[in-house]
Amino acid sequence: MRREHFTLEVTNVDWVESDDEPKKPTVSIDFTGPATTLRERLTGPDGDVLEAGETDVALRLQEPLGTDAAGVVSVTNRVTGEFILELNEDAEDVLRFIRAARGYGEEATDDEGRYEVEIVLEDEPFVSYDKRTFLVYDDEGSLLRQHSLIPSGVEL
Repeated sequence: MRREHFTLEVTNVDWVESDDEPKKPTVSIDFTGPATTLRERLTGPDGDVLEAGETDVALRLQEPLGTDAAGVVSVTNRVTGEFILELNEDAEDVLRFIRAARGYGEEATDDEGRYEVEIVLEDEPFVSYDKRTFLVYDDEGSLLRQHSLIPSGVEL
């Protein structure tokens, strides 16, 4: 699968800058490549689609953080550590999304996710994850805690 096969669209992030009512940020990832491979990666050994707790979402910077920094957004299988998907994105856009998720989380209960990830295959929603964690790594692979979305009480 190629990164170019993925398109990322975010919603419910503008309220942060306009001081409107918080809304749960959502990221929709549309895949236009061969769906069979991605379906397999999103499916566990038992044949069921992976659940939210079996996946991790992260941003890995490709250069030092700055206004024009690029990054790679990834969804990985938490059990195996294998990449499910990767796509290139502007780091500042992703950090803006994380700030919105953090702001939404201030109003959410402990059981609620801070943001939602939807993966679309062949123009149809395939899976949706309610997530609480979004990790950010610098260009050398070190975790940037101050930019990551890490729920209180979670130890990494």
